[in-house]
Amino acid sequence: MSQLITQISPHIHDKTSTQKIMLDVIIALLPASIAGVALFGLRALFVELLCVVACVFFEWAFEKLCKRPNTIGDLSAVVTGLLLALNLPVDIEAWQAVFGCAVAIIVTKQLFGGIGKNFANPALTARIVMLMSFSATMSRWTLPNGVDATTTATPLAILISNAEGELPSLWHMLIGLRGGCIGETCALALMAGGVYLLVRKVITWHTPVSCILTVAVLALILKQNVIYHLLSGGLLIGAIFMATDYATTPCTKWGKVIFGVGCGFLTVVIRMWSIYPEGVSFAILLMNILTPFIERATLSRPFGGDKT
Repeated sequence: MSQLITQISPHIHDKTSTQKIMLDVIIALLPASIAGVALFGLRALFVELLCVVACVFFEWAFEKLCKRPNTIGDLSAVVTGLLLALNLPVDIEAWQAVFGCAVAIIVTKQLFGGIGKNFANPALTARIVMLMSFSATMSRWTLPNGVDATTTATPLAILISNAEGELPSLWHMLIGLRGGCIGETCALALMAGGVYLLVRKVITWHTPVSCILTVAVLALILKQNVIYHLLSGGLLIGAIFMATDYATTPCTKWGKVIFGVGCGFLTVVIRMWSIYPEGVSFAILLMNILTPFIERATLSRPFGGDKT
């Protein structure tokens, strides 16, 4: 008995760390980031670098000001900056992008205590704040590759609101030759990143698959074009990269499924019956708020434990 060691959990350790997980997410985002630059030019690269640098700076500066341990080495600020950039139009004003980075890092993340303590995805929240604050520039889309210097409606806006314009071919939807945010247009790049995260076991299939299937089923019921609903807007980038955030989504398997179904349901409702043609960001944010309740309802009860 003298050799018995007692200590608090965790009792099982591996080499996984926040930095390694964030590095995997960055690698998974590289195909979409590169595709964005290839499609929209060097302005896209500028926005990506600007958001990454701004997010890292705000994290460093806030922690320095508050005399907190420096956490920029965990790469979470880099992920936030890159995700935010990929959710912005290429022509976004530089100062507006920096403002969004401040909202993501300072308001959504650091004021709640830092990584793991924020109730909502920082990049997603910043995008919504920017959409509310700068609706004109956040809704201004430019066609890729300099095909047309004028702005254009997104396929989703054309599909739902009968906006002027012709829907791109499905091949163009897959490779990103359409209007949209920097990182949301190339579906193939986003799916490649999702496969990488699944293979690396950074995420599980539960949330992305349940979210995407829910959108497909509801679009079919509403007699919408299912394929275009799945490939349009921010559904793929939201389902794969934002609805799977560790800190703001349920940790149980059934909780992830419920979360994904809720995201898909709210996405279609907002797309079809609100003033906004896109609903992914709002849907995930609303479900982020419900995460504690979903987790409480789906946590396994230990055998013999109290039912309450």
